[in-house]
Amino acid sequence: MQIKALTVVLATLFALGPGQALGAQVPMSGGRLADTKVPVLLGVMSACPDALVCESVFNHVIQRVGDKVDLSLTFIGTPNASEPDFGVTCMHGAVECAGNVQELCAMKYTERSMWWRFIQCQNFKGRDEVGKPETALKCAKAVDIDWENSDVGQCAGTDGSGKGEEGVQLLLESVKNTTNLGIEKSCTVLISGKQVCIRDGTWKACEGGHAPEDFIRQINEEYTRLNTASSGME
Repeated sequence: MQIKALTVVLATLFALGPGQALGAQVPMSGGRLADTKVPVLLGVMSACPDALVCESVFNHVIQRVGDKVDLSLTFIGTPNASEPDFGVTCMHGAVECAGNVQELCAMKYTERSMWWRFIQCQNFKGRDEVGKPETALKCAKAVDIDWENSDVGQCAGTDGSGKGEEGVQLLLESVKNTTNLGIEKSCTVLISGKQVCIRDGTWKACEGGHAPEDFIRQINEEYTRLNTASSGME
């Protein structure tokens, strides 16, 4: 009986193919994998101290459950047609608008692993350095973004100014989206479209907690819920 059982196990492992293991997800009907990632949205201002704290926390979260998350940022500001460079007023000044543009362009044209490291580098330099051309160019080099010869630089401005036409338009669209979502405080955390926490001087309205482990737990729970529902087993 033991030999027969071992034969079945070995046959199953070979059938799964390279890179798979027992307990891994297998294709559903039509070859579709049940792997719906959890939408996580951070409403931020790039030079806001609360955003830096929030993004630092989520750096730990991404290290643990990054493969389960679809992470994005949306920026807080006020549309202002009289603002000559950005058409938006940012709470921490024009340099923050530039930082927002730089980060939006990196998000649009690079993989998450790259744009997230770019943002972490900006943050590491300190909130007063976020948005400055020299910071953007140094951080781009640090994470292997070819700023001057890539779509990122064309989007944000090859000089690192954040005043590229496409990037400025992305900022305006992001600010309008943030307003439509009802996000007012940086940093506001949404998981699957539901507000779960705010960092505004202190952590507020965080029913599920605000430590990395708390967000990891909530993401794992939501990932299970989404994928149970998508597999038709709920």
